[in-house]
Amino acid sequence: MSVVEGSQGARRERSRGAAGKRDLRLVEAAAPAAALAAPAELAPGYRVVGHLHRSGLLDTYDVWSHERQCRCVAKVLRPDQLANRRARERLLREGALLEGITHPHIVRAYDTLDGPTPVVVLETLGGQTLERLIARSRRRLGEGDLVLLGLQLCSAAHYLHGQGLLHLDLKPANVVIGPDGRARVLDLSLARPPGPARRGVGTRPYQSPEQMRGGELSEAADVWGVGVVLWEAATGRRPFSPDTDDPFPQLERRAAPVRSRRRRLPTDFAAAVDACLETAPSRRPTVEEITRRLRAQSGDHDHY
Repeated sequence: MSVVEGSQGARRERSRGAAGKRDLRLVEAAAPAAALAAPAELAPGYRVVGHLHRSGLLDTYDVWSHERQCRCVAKVLRPDQLANRRARERLLREGALLEGITHPHIVRAYDTLDGPTPVVVLETLGGQTLERLIARSRRRLGEGDLVLLGLQLCSAAHYLHGQGLLHLDLKPANVVIGPDGRARVLDLSLARPPGPARRGVGTRPYQSPEQMRGGELSEAADVWGVGVVLWEAATGRRPFSPDTDDPFPQLERRAAPVRSRRRRLPTDFAAAVDACLETAPSRRPTVEEITRRLRAQSGDHDHY
């Protein structure tokens, strides 16, 4: 089934008139094609149930898997991005990574299809993203829930690091909280081994200083990611909000102590979060150290 073209955009183009003068001419430019609608077939064996989200590069669909007889989530390149070789490689690489990962706090991939339209098929997760939970809730997460969230994020990061990978994009939008309270980490599109990297890897408000600056990246970058997620989950605000007047705040100042935004947080928990957000990577605790500190505050030291 062919996609339906969206509304028409427009751009201005300079052209020479018959008299040699420059005129401004309005030239219609086709907008990106619309997302597929049910019951289109996204790929062999996968039927569209609904369109979930469109980002700058990807469309995300709710699909029915004929092989598994269940609903799944499928990530595909947008129709206007099919010629984007870098985006294609990144999507297929993410699918390959996720298919090799089995961890209770990381989303599972079922299938990776390399065709004219590459597709990565993921398990469907119940619940909502932490970003949405923070935005919609009138109350902040309780102390026990924050400790549990931190332990689960550390568990996922520890596993990835054991596989020789850094996540590099931990943020509330990439964490789903299920009805049972279990957190699952999403989106390994930026995952890579430790080592030198270009500047700007990740999502700007959540980048560690070394990601923002560029250079050597280590497991400490994900420790920062755990800390920045917990800071926002505890306060309902981001510790850093880059804007046109202050585009690189992580390079210019430390994060405010988390208790300055939520005074009744336990001192030990707040100290652990603040330690994750040390500006220098060498001054941050390891994932194992953060886990030990959070376990000491948890009523269940072995199961989370």
